[in-house]
Amino acid sequence: MSALRRPDPGEHAEYYARYVDLVPDGDILEILRDQLGETLVLLQQVPRERENYRYAPGKWSLREVVGHVLDTERVMAYRALAMSRSEGVDLPGMDQEEWARHSNAATRSLDDLASEWAAVRRANVHMFATLPEEAAARRGRASGNDFTVRSFAWIVAGHEIWHRERLASDYLEK
Repeated sequence: MSALRRPDPGEHAEYYARYVDLVPDGDILEILRDQLGETLVLLQQVPRERENYRYAPGKWSLREVVGHVLDTERVMAYRALAMSRSEGVDLPGMDQEEWARHSNAATRSLDDLASEWAAVRRANVHMFATLPEEAAARRGRASGNDFTVRSFAWIVAGHEIWHRERLASDYLEK
């Protein structure tokens, strides 16, 4: 069985089950690689005039959603890296609303955000692929919850699926 097998429910905070459950069974590294192409194709189809679109007042713009996906992927990968290197690490949470307020995603082009996300995804796939096998089951805490290293690969994939589906339905089909 792969060291990065699907995590059991006790390997991540209950909140993240909604993301992990969206990920199909299979090799998580292949899934993460495939998502890269799928999401880039979706983002390349966005007309420039739609990049700042918000489907409702108070909601993030399309650019801000991509910035959020980028920030979240970085945080989850950092958590995996820190826990893989130091058993029992305790990391702070991420207030997504505060991070979005302090992000410059709204002022950057979607092409630039997509390019950065692609670079981050490639680096994260490489990091997950080269983790020592015994690191996958190591545990740590983040946001006051217990996680295994392996759970973050699945959370990253599911979070991306969640937001890609939101982009397609809430931002691009109107």
